[in-house]
Amino acid sequence: MACDKIQKLNSEVIRMKKEIRTVVYDDELRMEAYRFEGIVQPFPSHFHEHYVIGFVENGERVLSCRDREYAIEEGSIVLFNPGDSHACVQSDEGTFDYRGFNISKEIMLDLAEEVTGKQELPGFSKSVVCDEEIACHLRSLHEMAIKGTGEFKKEESLLFLLSYLIQNYGKPFESCIPECRQEIEKACEYMTVHFTEHIYLDQICRHAGLSKSTLLRAFTKEKGVTPYRYLETIRINAAKKLLSEGVQPVEAAIRTGFSDQSHFTNYFNQFIGLAPGTYREIFSEKGKGGQIEKSKIFQSQICVYSPNLQTEERGMVSNGA
Repeated sequence: MACDKIQKLNSEVIRMKKEIRTVVYDDELRMEAYRFEGIVQPFPSHFHEHYVIGFVENGERVLSCRDREYAIEEGSIVLFNPGDSHACVQSDEGTFDYRGFNISKEIMLDLAEEVTGKQELPGFSKSVVCDEEIACHLRSLHEMAIKGTGEFKKEESLLFLLSYLIQNYGKPFESCIPECRQEIEKACEYMTVHFTEHIYLDQICRHAGLSKSTLLRAFTKEKGVTPYRYLETIRINAAKKLLSEGVQPVEAAIRTGFSDQSHFTNYFNQFIGLAPGTYREIFSEKGKGGQIEKSKIFQSQICVYSPNLQTEERGMVSNGA
């Protein structure tokens, strides 16, 4: 029995050592690129204020988005609009490899104008697609962003990718927002305004004009998350912005209404897949000319490297100054 436990523990350690989470902020594309390799972490229902364009390299998961469930696997493309509630969990005993881009609404508006000539936010009509054309552009673009190479080609690839996406899967952003009863919108409005404070269910119910049971049932049905999960997501999105501006995690937790640091760290990791301090490091180091460093890689226990460093699969090896 003791040997079985030791073998199981060793298996867990080996699995954890294979997990690699790479996150890059590309200051030329003005967006985050990330890759999760060998992960098993489930992600609970949540939403973002930015767009997500992702590609499954390997593994199988069940994805819930917009009141639908999808079986995603190698080759699946995921497209999330800002505000789309989504969750995913591993569907087998294997691990998951995934590439993705996070694109703010401000940057998407600029890019959409470049490819359409109209200053209108696009929306994605489908959450999951299988399209080799997208996969080809996305993988190439992602590799360049992670490695910090191909400046001209990189921008060209991004514009080709977005042009294809908008032409084949785009629709006006407003039409992607589902209709919601006025009481639920009032509840959302209250939490958005008061998220830095201690909020109680009674306060939300009074503002919305609904009983607790009615609010919980109707809110979850229409938004895809519970009121509490909605509030925590607003706080996490606000904390991301503060961390990207260099605010320390402890202060970010206080300023976004979290009761304590451990609570904040736990939720941040659940939603984002990184610890708050790790996320902050992506933006904290400045390179020459004040530009943000191209790459920071986080592997099991966090390791950070800059573009002039080369990395072997096991351990970090510096070949630069």
